[in-house]
Amino acid sequence: MTRPAGFAAYLAVTAAYWAFMLTDGALRMLVLLHFHALGFSPVQLAYLFVLYEITGVVTNLCAGWLALRFGLSATLYAGLGLQIVALLALTQLDSAWGTFASVAFVMCVQGLSGVAKDLAKMSSKSAVKLLAPSEGDALFKWVAVLTGSKNAVKGLGFLLGATLLAVWGFEGALLGMAVALALVFTGVAWNMPGGLPTGIKGTKFSAVFSTDANVNWLSLARVFLFGARDVWFVVGIPIYFYAIWSDGSEESNKAAFFLIGSFMALWVIFYGIVQGFAPRVLSQLPVQSASGLAGVLALVPIVLGALVWLDLANLTPVLIVGLFLFGALFALNSALHSYLILRFTTAERVTMDVGFYYMANASGRLLGTVLSGLSYQLGGLALCLFVAGGMLVFSALAARKLPVVHLS
Repeated sequence: MTRPAGFAAYLAVTAAYWAFMLTDGALRMLVLLHFHALGFSPVQLAYLFVLYEITGVVTNLCAGWLALRFGLSATLYAGLGLQIVALLALTQLDSAWGTFASVAFVMCVQGLSGVAKDLAKMSSKSAVKLLAPSEGDALFKWVAVLTGSKNAVKGLGFLLGATLLAVWGFEGALLGMAVALALVFTGVAWNMPGGLPTGIKGTKFSAVFSTDANVNWLSLARVFLFGARDVWFVVGIPIYFYAIWSDGSEESNKAAFFLIGSFMALWVIFYGIVQGFAPRVLSQLPVQSASGLAGVLALVPIVLGALVWLDLANLTPVLIVGLFLFGALFALNSALHSYLILRFTTAERVTMDVGFYYMANASGRLLGTVLSGLSYQLGGLALCLFVAGGMLVFSALAARKLPVVHLS
């Protein structure tokens, strides 16, 4: 079968992105579970990820300009390299440090990892627009495969991080991941085929701000969509399950780590699989607009929040099933957004508009991260879920400004 021009470059970019997201998911789980076991509060745990999300906002604003100025390969390599540095730096954390020093250090290292993640993400997503064939729905299929597989790999990272923490400990897990990512980085850099732009000198930074109303409204809808996920996902649900599955002993802690990592891994893998099939699924649904899909999704956390608030017996299985339903609907929303940003932009502005769009994505994650710790501390998981439902209503309202793109 004849492969389209640029397919080899697409495979190389995807492989690099997979390796990065595996370590990204593992690192998040390592940090969350390690510091929760040390006695950190939900708000303190949220603080550990705040700078990660803040740097994501800034990085995405600059990343599009950097890619246009220096080339997509350069920003992809920079993302991989910075992640290796972040993993090695975190091994220097000293257990003798006080809480303030530990939080400050981990925040800074997580901030570096946030820069790395968004450089790699912007590079990979922009490459799809430039490398995908222009015929038919190839663009939607290529971006769905990249995004869906990435999330499945990140889900494996959650499980990997929890498993490595239990088996190798915190420092051993970090060193192992740093070595593995360095090997992947070397292989990809050595064998990267042609097909990606090398950069255009003289590009002005002011060009990163979009003047396209569709890009701006989609970006606003993205803020609330991802905020709605992270408000229960980042701190709320791991700590809720930890309280249920651990009695405080070392053995139950290890078992809880594995169960929490397994749940989050399976959830993200499932979410990624649904994303990969999103073009086929969405073409068969009666609701295909970004606004309508967000409205349907909003019902799930509101219902789940009510069930948690009522404290029903045998709630855990119902909650797990409900969160997987959320994952399926969220995947369709996210896949449609990822397609629309590439549909609305042009080849000339793709890195700029994708960077701006993912700045909004990072802003939503930042908002959701802060609200996750705060909401859980004030009202437990029920409040996290109610806040998620409210944010999805705002996402639906912003998406109403977008034109309906027919997929069938």
